[in-house]
Amino acid sequence: MILTGKVAIVTGSGRGLGLAYAEALAAAGAKVVVNDVDPAAVEAAVAEIGDAATGVVAAVGDTASADQLVAAAVERFGRLDILVTNAGILRDKVLWKMSDDDFDDVIRVHLRGTFTCARAAAVRMREQGEGGRIILISSPAGQRGNFGQTNYAAAKAGIAAMARTWALELARGGITVNAVVPVAATEMTRTIPAFAPVIDEAERTGQPFPAWLRRDEGLGTVEDVTGLIVHLASDAAKDITGQAIGIGGDRLALWSHPTEKAVAFADGGWSAAAIAESWASGVGSDPETYGIPAPKPPAA
Repeated sequence: MILTGKVAIVTGSGRGLGLAYAEALAAAGAKVVVNDVDPAAVEAAVAEIGDAATGVVAAVGDTASADQLVAAAVERFGRLDILVTNAGILRDKVLWKMSDDDFDDVIRVHLRGTFTCARAAAVRMREQGEGGRIILISSPAGQRGNFGQTNYAAAKAGIAAMARTWALELARGGITVNAVVPVAATEMTRTIPAFAPVIDEAERTGQPFPAWLRRDEGLGTVEDVTGLIVHLASDAAKDITGQAIGIGGDRLALWSHPTEKAVAFADGGWSAAAIAESWASGVGSDPETYGIPAPKPPAA
């Protein structure tokens, strides 16, 4: 997959998944703006990628930071073709212990940061008139919910909704918008109770993740996610837009959009008593699951 002549911004790319995305895009030929709040991480990432990269130290969330990122791409490399909104933080607590700041901080970085960066990128891409690729990073928590992650799950669900909306709004300009739902061993996924013990064990032993984990659970390394990012950034993906696409380990998946699962009708409408009487045998007979399932290792 060749990205020669393309210019990308990857937010939150000083380490982890973001760094892997930036490195993969550069390896495919793109010029990359590396972004992080940690100056040392930005400096190290730019040094590792080389002349194909420039760095911006900024916390995403406000308009000024988004404009700074786009300006850096244009001033250093002359244009902007690809945006990957990866920056994020965690402030995990159960609902009754989560503070206003815990909620607001996560929403500001993930949801508002995605909005401000995508808006600035869309303005530039539309001015260029040559299309573009906006790749938003969502999460299984946004698709399923996750214990202790009210703020994070809400933000990631909102990001998937943004992708569907912006795919409509930007289609005329040839700009595709997709949400990627990655699952990889990172410091963030280590905080998810379902995956933390498995990641810790792999790091303790130095052994690769077992086949059942890579295939059945779709959990792998950060490098396992990069192929999808590079593909969506390329001309080969010009007809893919408005999708939520999962990737991790050996698994590639298309997430369904929310849709009516079961429908029933009552002449004149539904009273509370009528709903109570029919629920278990009607539309509620096969309720949806919720929460990220715990890993299920094969029986010994």
